[in-house]
Amino acid sequence: MSPPAPPPLLVLSVAPSAADPLDRLGPYAAAQAEATENLIRCWARETDAPAPDDGLLRVPLPASGTALAVPVLYWSPTGRHRFGPPRLAGAPASAPPVDAVTLAALLVREGAGTPGPDGPDLVARVADSVRRTAVFLRDRAEPPADGPGGRHAASGDPGAPDLFLAAEQALLLGHPLHPTPKSREGLTEAETHRYSPELRGSFPLHWLAVAPSVLATDSAWTERGRPLPATELTARLAADGPALPDGHALLPLHPWQFRALLHRRDLTALLDSGLVRDLGARGPAWHPTSSVRTVHRTGAPAMLKLSLALHITNSRRENLRKELHRGVEVHRLLRRGLSRRWRAAHPDFDIVRDPAWLAVDRPDGTPARGLDVVVRHNPFRPSDDVSCVAALVAPRPHTRATEGATGQDGSGPAARSRLADLVTRLAGRTGRPRAAVAVEWFLRYLHHVVRPVLWLDARAGIALEAHQQNTLVLLDADGWPSGGRYRDNQGYYFRESRRTELDARLPGIGAHSDTFVADNVTDERFAYYLAVNNVFGLVGAFGSQGLADERPLLAAFRRFLSRLVSGPAPLGGPLPAYLLDSPSLRCKANLLTRLHGLDELVGPVDTQSVYVTIANPLRA
Repeated sequence: MSPPAPPPLLVLSVAPSAADPLDRLGPYAAAQAEATENLIRCWARETDAPAPDDGLLRVPLPASGTALAVPVLYWSPTGRHRFGPPRLAGAPASAPPVDAVTLAALLVREGAGTPGPDGPDLVARVADSVRRTAVFLRDRAEPPADGPGGRHAASGDPGAPDLFLAAEQALLLGHPLHPTPKSREGLTEAETHRYSPELRGSFPLHWLAVAPSVLATDSAWTERGRPLPATELTARLAADGPALPDGHALLPLHPWQFRALLHRRDLTALLDSGLVRDLGARGPAWHPTSSVRTVHRTGAPAMLKLSLALHITNSRRENLRKELHRGVEVHRLLRRGLSRRWRAAHPDFDIVRDPAWLAVDRPDGTPARGLDVVVRHNPFRPSDDVSCVAALVAPRPHTRATEGATGQDGSGPAARSRLADLVTRLAGRTGRPRAAVAVEWFLRYLHHVVRPVLWLDARAGIALEAHQQNTLVLLDADGWPSGGRYRDNQGYYFRESRRTELDARLPGIGAHSDTFVADNVTDERFAYYLAVNNVFGLVGAFGSQGLADERPLLAAFRRFLSRLVSGPAPLGGPLPAYLLDSPSLRCKANLLTRLHGLDELVGPVDTQSVYVTIANPLRA
């Protein structure tokens, strides 16, 4: 007997009849609309709201004695819903919709008991995120200037684009399930233009000379088998920058960070003592990537992950000493034969290594926070078509849609993401239906990107925080996924159950990096980052942008996981069976995390964020 057919998806309008909704609005109104949708998506996920029967989501607001009525344009099995403008229940038809800042204030008021000091902070950060997003949208409506952040690369062939940098600077709207994805309180307007990847910013680094007695450093970087100290690497990266005093090391800082540190006693005492010398901002321009604080220069052998005391999404982005140790430790671990085994199984996937760092200690030997830099290997040529998944799936308002890209119902242009462009072009080139191309693209992604991440957990007990911004996908000349990379020295979970095995590979592992995590916490976080954020987020992008029905994609993911559990060559590892068998999953709640004022980089890993329980779409 055949199983009953699943209920139809609630799709009132995936794509409007003439243009994407954000393109019909001015930059500020578009930023407000996007932020409002983000907040409602967060609320819907964090309350595990069911799909409404009548196409109208109701958000109760008992503390304010009212409710919101929100038109549902598309209800996503994976949470990537689309909503129309929300209105207060019972408000006259002439009343304007509720904007993002008002909505944030209403949701804060619904907090348990008194909202506390973090409620107003959330409202302020929503307003800041809206304002900055509007600036980004207004800028991108103009033709890009030449240069590595515009049409052309800064070095080499002047007509060749730096594809990696272009992709890093394309994430205009940010995380679709975060209440304040573009908030950067503390930046002036001028600083926003200099330091924002969305505005194709660039700037010289600020350099310090650090005396050997207060320098902290480590390096596993090698060149033709010869170890290179981090001090030699930064001296090379300085290029025509400052002259180095005898015996000192060059330490690069973000210019904004240096000015912020001038208000800290740590730095002023070191400067007054002469142990640290200010050499000023000079040298070639570097370009911020999607994380804002990691900087890239076309043709340079390394990127630099700098400390930046700005609150970006859920954390103040200053490097912690344990993270510096972790990056070098993982590089050394992989070189002890693990990388060779991994690449034999998955030759097209690797970790972007963080094999060196420099920092400053106080004279008493304790770390001087904020004076540190990670030297990250740059494996990409300007011609490599590589993009973080977040940028690939993100809508690009006010950019021309691919000709012929229409919604699932054929009613009009699909959302203007690069993913939509790729799938539409492939469909046109192959003569196949766009939905069929989307399924094949997804299957190739699972093979080239997701399977290697699961291999590392199964074979070595190392789970990666592989969310969409940390995961890079390499595309071939036609636009199909052909490989992947993972980046982030923060995001490693060494399973406690594999401690003996990992210590045998690299004696003393975890002693300084604080990377071993209980297996049950690892399972929860790994399932969220790789499955909920990454894979379900990709499925939701296909569905909400009118490229494919989400249900066949979820079925394909189930088959993929099932083969890893019980196929002819089972991969092992706990995550595939966990995802297949669990009726619910734990999911990071970005709205609640912000309401509680939590910093994800502070405290034990199991209490850094708020997690909620959601229905597992693989079991729906």
